[in-house]
Amino acid sequence: MNMESTIFWQLIDTSAKVSLGALLAAAMIWMFQWRMNHQTDQSGLSRRVELLEKIAADVGTVSHAFSKYSALITESIKYGERWPVSRKEELKTINSELVQEFNKLAHSEATLLMLGEKNMEKTLRIYGAKIAIFRKEAYVGRQDITIEDITKIKTEINQLRENFYDILSRKYDQLIEH
Repeated sequence: MNMESTIFWQLIDTSAKVSLGALLAAAMIWMFQWRMNHQTDQSGLSRRVELLEKIAADVGTVSHAFSKYSALITESIKYGERWPVSRKEELKTINSELVQEFNKLAHSEATLLMLGEKNMEKTLRIYGAKIAIFRKEAYVGRQDITIEDITKIKTEINQLRENFYDILSRKYDQLIEH
């Protein structure tokens, strides 16, 4: 073999090695980028799931406080003037608890808007507004409201809560499936 042929094959060999190295480097960079993007997508989904779980828990806390409040209000209307002072004090405590827990609804609504979940936020807002209306319409000492009226309002509130959880559940399932 002559010198030119040897140099030619050395150039081919070197070029092939450099090209293969560049190809491997490009493949590694692509895999790294794909992995980082995939992890970011999963992280974003995980964060959305966590936020929805927190919203569900917060709404559950508010619902529990409202249930205690509405039970005491119903009892107060049922017994009227014969309702014990100790129960009135318990109602004051529960009322304060409900007001504190109600702040969670505002935070949940803001979070839902941040997530772009306008329909869910609207449903939650209506639910909260109905609770506020209940508190204005049913109170200790009110004589012109019946247990049936209270039961009707509570049923409406429970239906609104159920509507909210239906929407939340569908969204949650969509995120989990990804």
